[in-house]
Amino acid sequence: MKAKATLKQIAKELNVSVSTVSKALNDSPEISEQTKIRIKEYAKLKNYKPNVIGLNLKNRKTKTIGVIIPNILNSFFAKVFSGIEKVADKKGYNVIMCISNESLEKEAHTLEMLSNGTIDGFILSISEEAQKLGDYNHFKQIIIDGTPIVMFDRTTDEVDCDKVIVDDFDSGLNATQHLIDLGCKNIALFSSVDNLSVGKLRAEGYFKALKDNNIAVNENIIVRTDTELDLKEQIEEVYSNNLVDGVFALDENDSVAALKIGVKKGYKIPKDLKIIGFADGILASRRLSPSLTTVSQHGIEIGEVAAELLIKRLESEEEEESPYETLVIRTKLKERESTRRS
Repeated sequence: MKAKATLKQIAKELNVSVSTVSKALNDSPEISEQTKIRIKEYAKLKNYKPNVIGLNLKNRKTKTIGVIIPNILNSFFAKVFSGIEKVADKKGYNVIMCISNESLEKEAHTLEMLSNGTIDGFILSISEEAQKLGDYNHFKQIIIDGTPIVMFDRTTDEVDCDKVIVDDFDSGLNATQHLIDLGCKNIALFSSVDNLSVGKLRAEGYFKALKDNNIAVNENIIVRTDTELDLKEQIEEVYSNNLVDGVFALDENDSVAALKIGVKKGYKIPKDLKIIGFADGILASRRLSPSLTTVSQHGIEIGEVAAELLIKRLESEEEEESPYETLVIRTKLKERESTRRS
């Protein structure tokens, strides 16, 4: 069976706008007969069929946004959802939140279930399994069917849609540089999010900072895993067998483990060991002793910006779709006891 073409594909092949293709296929008097014939013949050749579901979604608004987050226990995602809900409420939209639990199957099922007319568009962060497998077809199909998506935090270049991200690479670079400026020479990298795009970018920032300061990479103090259990076991080994005076941890749970195990191993923090972690939940800032220096991601702002982007696209009256946007939210280093100068 031949694959069905889309309006966008036909427009690209014939070097015309999507609007021109749509009008030609609907016999609009604005389009010349010659152009209509050319487009209709090409559409027939390419097995084009009008997307009835997509048309219905465009014409019938539910005023409801679907939000899919990977993990409800992560304080960052809770903050993002809070920002989404704030803007949605202000604009008169309802919000349905679903959790993928890092599962590709559950993520795809949720998209399919809600895109049948239940919601107008999605705001989501990609599941770990989807990123690990590089499988993004479920997102592409939903967009083709006429439901817009805004991705945040965990995104992919393989899907054309609006995105809201933080400066993960620069954050990794700046956090590591801060440790170097504090006099750290042997800086460990701890990551249990190596499958994720954000984890890879933060690690790249770490390596760039070492290179910029002519510090050799020591593989013995670099831990990059996919699970928190593996990470904790390897952190124990790093602290026991290596001289470490600084730590950059790429996730909040990684940061907490780095600090707790460090204290258990007898490190005096920050005198012997300085630690910077990614994210900025209550646990890191208020419930740990010493309190943890963190890279704050501004989760509420990310949610607000993502909701604004989606609603702007949903309410646009332009015939042609506007270009997709990728907006970058700058992080902030919040210094606390784990890096204060002794």
